[in-house]
Amino acid sequence: MPVINRFAELHDEIVAWRRDYHRHPELLYDVHRTAADVAKKLRAFGFDEVVEGIGRTGVVGVLKGESDPAEAGGRVIGLRADMDALPIREESGKPWASEIPGKMHACGHDGHTAMLLGAARYLSETRRFSGTAIFIFQPAEEGGAGGRAMVEDGLMDRFAIEEVYGMHNMPGLPLGHFALRPGPIMAATDMFSVEIDGLGGHAAQPHRTIDTIVAASAIVQAIQSIVSRNVDPLASAVVSVTTINAGSAFNVIPQRAKLTGTVRSLDALVRDQLERRLREVVQNVAAAYGATAHFTYTRSYPVTVNHAEQAEKAASVARDVAGELNVDASHAPVMGGEDFSFMLEARPGAFIFVGNGDTAGLHHPAYDFNDAAINHGSSYWARLVETLMPAA
Repeated sequence: MPVINRFAELHDEIVAWRRDYHRHPELLYDVHRTAADVAKKLRAFGFDEVVEGIGRTGVVGVLKGESDPAEAGGRVIGLRADMDALPIREESGKPWASEIPGKMHACGHDGHTAMLLGAARYLSETRRFSGTAIFIFQPAEEGGAGGRAMVEDGLMDRFAIEEVYGMHNMPGLPLGHFALRPGPIMAATDMFSVEIDGLGGHAAQPHRTIDTIVAASAIVQAIQSIVSRNVDPLASAVVSVTTINAGSAFNVIPQRAKLTGTVRSLDALVRDQLERRLREVVQNVAAAYGATAHFTYTRSYPVTVNHAEQAEKAASVARDVAGELNVDASHAPVMGGEDFSFMLEARPGAFIFVGNGDTAGLHHPAYDFNDAAINHGSSYWARLVETLMPAA
């Protein structure tokens, strides 16, 4: 079964939705305009139930198939899209570029929302499935853990979701292609900060100081050995220092310095090892230079782990839509993070990538979701429901 023809007819309308969301980006949980529009559309499509305010500003739509869900064995499948944007100044130059300075859809969540709405429109017209499809529109994926907030707000139990599926666009993956894998597909994303205290003084008298700049530099160098010398070479890990702040004058050795960075891993034991070794290295290297270091480690999103059975189901549906040669079912893991991980911890499911073509990368100011991907993404969602919950 290839791309569904109905989406060619709906394409211009879905594109208009997507570009409207792109013009009006909203951050984190402050997605009131987008969420209200999503809820309005779901009601207009004739959904059986539309619930707002799940996970603060999330929207959930309930659509029942042509058969009584009880007669169909009560199957309930969840489909999730994210709605929030990023605090980035857009430089795409597109006519539908962001109208709000300093905010833009630099990760394609406008496209994710539009594709799932397209599938909602189609499935509400046809209802050629048994059971219940739950359409999940989530806020605050970009650092706010909206996925966790929806789960903690009772999403899975309230709507009796049995399996849950997510999708993200991927720049560089050709249009019409899909990619996924069983097991870890995206990394755990953690953060650390180091506050170094020394003894400030005149830069011409370094022997009377404890130089926090030198200590900070040594710490940056030392922690790079953690991945190369402590982590199993066959495992995956990233430790990156991303900010250094110290000093305010050319002739003053500062009293304090601060480092921050990110840590990525694909395994829970490696995650624990990285936290432990970072703390040890930071504190001991600081002490070697006579300084003290206050180390803070914050765990953010867990590893996004696809369940094997559901990953195979998703791959099979993607092959129906895109063809055997256009689906990579053993794609290498991505070291970016994704809070769909919280939903996959709560229920079995799978996360899949859809090709965005040769575009700017995610989180880049010139990025724009590729509207040519809409038909494939919406068809995948529709086929997933019709395949996993076939009509009686």
